[in-house]
Amino acid sequence: MPTVGLKRDVLFSILGRSYSEDEFNDLCFEFGLELDEVTSEKEMISKEQGTDKAEGASEVIIFKIDVPANRYDLLCVEGLTRGLLIFQQKLEAPIYRMIELPANSINQMIIHPSTAAVRPFAVAAILRDITFTQERYQSFIDLQDKLHQNIGRQRSIVAIGTHDLDTIQGPFHYEALPPKDICFKPLNHKKEYTAIELMELFSTDSHLKHYLHIIQDKPVYPIIKDCNNVVLSMPPIINGDHTKITLKTKNVFVECTATDLNKAKIVLDTIVCMFSQYCAAPYRVEGVKVVSPDGSYLMHPELPYRKEIVSPKEINKSIGISEDASSIASLLTRMCLPSVIIDNGQSLEVEIPPTRHDVLHACDIIEDVAIAFGYNNVNRTISDTNCVAEQFPVNKLTDLLREVIAAAGFTECLTFALCSREDVADKLGKNIKDIPAVHIANPKTLEFQVARTTLLPGILKTVACNKKMPLPLKLFEISDVILLDKTKDVGARNQRHMCAVYYNKVAGFEVIHGLFDRTMQVLEVPNNDYKFIPVDDAAFFPGQCADIMVRGQNIGKLGVLHPDVITKFDLNMPCSVFEIDIEPFL
Repeated sequence: MPTVGLKRDVLFSILGRSYSEDEFNDLCFEFGLELDEVTSEKEMISKEQGTDKAEGASEVIIFKIDVPANRYDLLCVEGLTRGLLIFQQKLEAPIYRMIELPANSINQMIIHPSTAAVRPFAVAAILRDITFTQERYQSFIDLQDKLHQNIGRQRSIVAIGTHDLDTIQGPFHYEALPPKDICFKPLNHKKEYTAIELMELFSTDSHLKHYLHIIQDKPVYPIIKDCNNVVLSMPPIINGDHTKITLKTKNVFVECTATDLNKAKIVLDTIVCMFSQYCAAPYRVEGVKVVSPDGSYLMHPELPYRKEIVSPKEINKSIGISEDASSIASLLTRMCLPSVIIDNGQSLEVEIPPTRHDVLHACDIIEDVAIAFGYNNVNRTISDTNCVAEQFPVNKLTDLLREVIAAAGFTECLTFALCSREDVADKLGKNIKDIPAVHIANPKTLEFQVARTTLLPGILKTVACNKKMPLPLKLFEISDVILLDKTKDVGARNQRHMCAVYYNKVAGFEVIHGLFDRTMQVLEVPNNDYKFIPVDDAAFFPGQCADIMVRGQNIGKLGVLHPDVITKFDLNMPCSVFEIDIEPFL
């Protein structure tokens, strides 16, 4: 969940009264939010960087509030306080409207066909005659950052640009050019750079370097210009310095470029709805004509209102309450969803405003009724339906085996289900092409590239991290591995494995052998029903590895690890292991 940090005094000033921490925490809970922490800038810096770095930092009290990930309208102080005031019935939900201009207006954005190769969509709007203060301006910037990180997915899906409209002139052109043909002065810089130079310049920038990969390998980079070829921005990297917004800016041109048109519309609607309250005509937004490469056009922002019909009877049944239609309509209105009664009280017509893009289905409306009614006010009742539940057999067997192995002196460990390709292949002397592993499409780190096909690498890495502990180290794990399986609808299946490792100055093969025999005894497998068949495996010492056959089925391997494997996992003493599939014993 995103966390929004708001200055306490500013928050209370807008809400019209002061609250104690407990009172405000209760208000947040009633509205479906959570007061996560009460802190200050000085306290946060002190925790993260030390007391010395915190000297001179502000001691203004900050409330950090957890907001649902899909409530984009609550990511700034404007939207959150507006929602709370409407919830407390101190304010009516505003009506957001777009001001349409003549067809020949210069407020146009023309999208060129070349953008299809990088970011094909763009939308725009104008906040006319807006008044900024330092607090409002900072909130304006913070909201853009929150939207970039949240719905914008680190600017990869949506990137926002805001510009001083009085410094530029429409119509505006959104096109894509070769990097060598792009040259402008980036925000807060004093000289012009080509796009190639900018990529090199920002490669060491702690903030912008994280976004370079989005377009760096593209043959063309997106660029927005006005009719005089003044560069507004090179999305999703940086704006131009020419259009920089200041506290004196009166007219703001907002543009969003994207790979997903619907998300671009949501972002644009959110920004203009939140900050149009500071315009001379509150909640009125000037439209921009966006012309597509095929010549068609749309006016943005759309600021769509739509109606949903819901049944009070179904709402009461779903939540477990017995409110009449009028009461439910009042509860929804408090949640910024104005509602009226229709069909003689049999239905409610709920209006979904452009700030509530999280409402996708009737169940979202029912959830808001539950929040407004108060979860603590719903009477606890015994369900009319009684279901007989039981533990999955594989989990029951797992729990039983855990107790037995722990009683034998082994310590359980829980390792990551994801690992590197080296862990399951190279380090075990195998070829990754021969491993039926599920590969992660875009791994964020080399440590998590594939889903594990064996528990052994995770346990060996755990041993490596605990080499300073007294010997011997006796570890085990009973968890799932993931294997490719074309017969499954998802192309893969989980398989419950058990793996045990003995690490000491001597291999201790007899310890592992004994543990396996004990396991078979507990599983009530007679001695003549299982046997070991010698095999060669690159992960094991030659002549000291065997397949484990139970009633004619191969369930795993047992043996002493090869010195090369031990070395690759940063170990320096012998290891005996066994790993088996426990599902055949169900």
